[in-house]
Amino acid sequence: MNRAPPVWARRDGAGWLLELHVQPGAKVTAAVGEHGGRLKLKIAAPAVDNKANAHLLAWLAAQLGVVKSAVRLVRGDTSRQKTVAVSGVETPWLDIGKNSKT
Repeated sequence: MNRAPPVWARRDGAGWLLELHVQPGAKVTAAVGEHGGRLKLKIAAPAVDNKANAHLLAWLAAQLGVVKSAVRLVRGDTSRQKTVAVSGVETPWLDIGKNSKT
């Protein structure tokens, strides 16, 4: 199994920064590949009243098996291009998408 991080995941101290391209308003939440050097995610929540961001962070925490407080939005609050900080997991890219559809 490949343990080398993809281009969209980089170490940040003890945690990781994940570069994401997020498409809100999808029927299901899923990792759908890469887009412009970022992991592309479709999110089953509208981009209204921060719902897509909240859903994204909760979905990532569930995918990675960490508490919600271990996942936080660093950049891109109102953009599709987001940077998320994750702690408490060694190889996040191996866990995202295992149970991709929610």
